[in-house]
Parts: sequence; structure tokens; C-alpha cells
Amino acid sequence: QVQLVESGGGLVQAGGSLRLSCAASGRAFSTYNMGWFRQAPGKERDFVAAITWDGVSTYYADSVKGRFTISRDNAKNTVYLQMNSLKPEDTATYYCAATNNIQIGERGVYPYWGQGTQVTVSS
Repeated sequence: QVQLVESGGGLVQAGGSLRLSCAASGRAFSTYNMGWFRQAPGKERDFVAAITWDGVSTYYADSVKGRFTISRDNAKNTVYLQMNSLKPEDTATYYCAATNNIQIGERGVYPYWGQGTQVTVSS
């Protein structure tokens, strides 16, 4: 099992940047594929980005491709989401999640979730 804690959210103007962190505790973080999801008020929780356990492969939603970068540091048990060129439509609560499943773009395969961190982008 793994416990996840997100940080780094906040209020930023459109065009700005934020870096989210997700610190993991528990065993074998380096064996988990990790994902970032986001949920705006009244909407479903959507896939944002994911990275394989070894950091070799990354995947992005079309809406963030070219602006967001997911990375991980297995020595620090941490996964990051660098968000650049932020837009008001990026406003949401951002969640990190962990899975051993290979279908890492699917919300339903993630059994472990953090509590979320709020990102607000003003226009």
C-alpha cells in the first residue's frame, strides 16, 4: 500500500506556472505507475498525465500536451507535475494516484489517491 500527499497548488495568473508535487510513503513507490488527474466543480475527474514506474514512458491528455510535464524521482518517492502556460480552464483540484495496472490513462485502475491540491488560474 502507498499513501500520497499532494502539494504545490495555489492561485496563479493565466500564462503562469506551477509545479505540483506528490510525496509517497509506504512500500515500493518505485514499482508503481503514477498518474495526475483533475476535477473541476460539477465535473468528472479527468486524466491529466501519467508516468511509468521507471520513468521511461509518459502520457498526456491532449488538453495539456506541450504545456505540462510529468516526472518522478524514485529516490525521493515523489512525482511532479510541471504546469506551464496555465489557462483558466486548468482550474481544478489536482490529484495524484498510484497503480500497478498498465492501463494508466484510466481513472478506474488507480486504487491509491491523494487528497488533492487546488489550482486556480485567474484570467
